[in-house]
Amino acid sequence: MDDILGQRDQAVRLDWGPVGAATASADVSVVVDVLSFSTSVVIAVERGMHVLPFAWKDARAAAYAEQQDATLAVGRLEAARGGGVSAPSLSPAGLLTCEPVPRLVLPSPNGSTISAVLQGTGTQVLIGCLRNASAVGRRLARELDAGRSVAVVAAGERWHQDDSLRPALEDHLGAGAVLSVLTELGHDDEMSPEARAAVALWTSTVGQLAATLRACVGGRELASKGFADDVTVAADLDASRVVPVLVGDAFLQDD
Repeated sequence: MDDILGQRDQAVRLDWGPVGAATASADVSVVVDVLSFSTSVVIAVERGMHVLPFAWKDARAAAYAEQQDATLAVGRLEAARGGGVSAPSLSPAGLLTCEPVPRLVLPSPNGSTISAVLQGTGTQVLIGCLRNASAVGRRLARELDAGRSVAVVAAGERWHQDDSLRPALEDHLGAGAVLSVLTELGHDDEMSPEARAAVALWTSTVGQLAATLRACVGGRELASKGFADDVTVAADLDASRVVPVLVGDAFLQDD
């Protein structure tokens, strides 16, 4: 049954959340959490930072940052300090302009949790989003050419009522953007139906990408809290060629 649920008859897989990440059991896996973990990691790594993912946002994160000799990312609302240069945070827009730090602990209950789950399975963990979709897709194509299986894991969000998985349109689109590159490079016949459906969603939406991201639940939620710029930054398709890879405790730029 696990073989069926994990889509293991196909080399290219698409699944959701931590459980889906573990079930996919691919050789190489991509975490897609567009608003905002994945986008933030790509920007931070592109700016020379090593990003240490951490699942919790409480006092444990501060202790972990101290233990790792790293800077703890602050909350979005705390990021601006007295009108000076903003501190690193989970805000993609803020990370574009903040003073870079060598090592950044980035708390995230979704993207970080999935990264840890994947690392525990022995898969190689990459980060994907709209900003680096083509670069990640090309990297996955090379893995497929070498005979390895790949999975794209859409993070989704959590319902406040019971903490269950809430599928998020922005992550489905981010996954579809990455997978569409594999279609263009001739790997369509290796895709699971789930992966192929994500490509179809992407193809039907790419022409209205920015407007769709602003209007979807995740985009409206951020805008309502004053972070519409984060949605704009996240929608900047293929702005980056960086593919972060998890090496030990940190995401680094892939060679």
